[in-house]
Amino acid sequence: MGQGDTIAAQATAPGRAGIAVIRISGPQAGSILDALSGGPRPSPRQATLTAFKRPGDRELLDRGLALWFPAPHSFTGEDVAELHGHGGLAVVAALLAEITHFPGCRLAEPGEFTRRAFDNGKLDLTQVEGLADLVNAEAEAQRKQAMRQLDGALGLLYEGWRAELIGAMARIEAGIDFPDEDLPDDLLGRQRSALAALVDEIARHLADDHRGERLRDGFHIVILGAPNVGKSSLLNALARREAAIVSERAGTTRDVVEVHLDLGGYPVILADTAGLRHSGDSIESEGMRRALQRAEQADLRLLVYDAAIWSSRDQAVDKLVDEGAFPVANKCDLVDRVAGPGLAISALTGAGIGELLRRLQAEVARRLPMASAPAPTRLRHRRALEDCGAALERALAGAAEELVAEDLRLAARALGRITGRVDVEDILDVVFAEFCLGK
Repeated sequence: MGQGDTIAAQATAPGRAGIAVIRISGPQAGSILDALSGGPRPSPRQATLTAFKRPGDRELLDRGLALWFPAPHSFTGEDVAELHGHGGLAVVAALLAEITHFPGCRLAEPGEFTRRAFDNGKLDLTQVEGLADLVNAEAEAQRKQAMRQLDGALGLLYEGWRAELIGAMARIEAGIDFPDEDLPDDLLGRQRSALAALVDEIARHLADDHRGERLRDGFHIVILGAPNVGKSSLLNALARREAAIVSERAGTTRDVVEVHLDLGGYPVILADTAGLRHSGDSIESEGMRRALQRAEQADLRLLVYDAAIWSSRDQAVDKLVDEGAFPVANKCDLVDRVAGPGLAISALTGAGIGELLRRLQAEVARRLPMASAPAPTRLRHRRALEDCGAALERALAGAAEELVAEDLRLAARALGRITGRVDVEDILDVVFAEFCLGK
């Protein structure tokens, strides 16, 4: 990624569409726009109807809107031009071909526009991740969390803590470097209460049951039960499509079948699993092993049993009946009275499915509340915060001012890694690889 290059890419999704947006960023963006339009450059940030023509023979390529964003007031912090034209494949290809014929202009790499925004101080690393999450958001709760992170809520929180640490470190180092100056007594002791409060604040921030990560990745619900109790039928009923094969033959489901649901604005990953029973079939046994493994990892277990028989018929299932299990009595249309606990439903007729969805939605909302304070959304945030907390604990336990100052420096650097202030080269490629071309 050469910062001196001018880059261009289609910023809208590829394929036929009514409108396509081509973004150009870099030192030649203005001259390229001038050459294609052949007229006066549009006023900054004002859309202007423009005829886009081939610079050589002035053949008309397309007619659309041109926008001009002079540096530093643009997304990347560089000169940026945007062409809003028709979304035909040939139109986009012709425009990009002419744009990239200019010396020093090339097609952008995935995420390169956002990388330049980061390098030019337009976004910190948490905002970059928030933008990636916003582009990938499939449910309303994901959109809200990503929008809050893109607006800088998470970065401001961590930068505030980092500023506290730098201030404490500066005061302690002043006592080390200038022992003969008229400074307040016991500078180290004066900082301990503030540092202890910060340790508690970070601990509370981390004790959120991984809410931010679960919301970003999706809430996992696994369907468990004995063979032929209607697990696959229930998956299809909840997904409202035939996602899993349904058969009267026991053991049809051998592997885990997943569907993604938007449950009242919350992202849910619903998994159907193999029926749990004793079997000599090696493939079926592997399916049961995967089912139990997924059950251990799930956020919620939906335990399905036959409404006529409150029994899992398998000890492996019985062990999963605890506070984390949500029992469901399927095939209630075939019995006069439901045996055992749980919500009575019929995946065949749809009876009780609406109530089941309502209860599941309420449980997901209870587990993933949209709290007023932002939450860590990635494992790297959590690990950096844990490193910060460990360094602060060492600082509080230390007696030598030099060692305390060094631990505070390590704590501040751990927070800086989250926002991109220090030591980020090893993670930048991973972060920006999540983006598509044109972003």
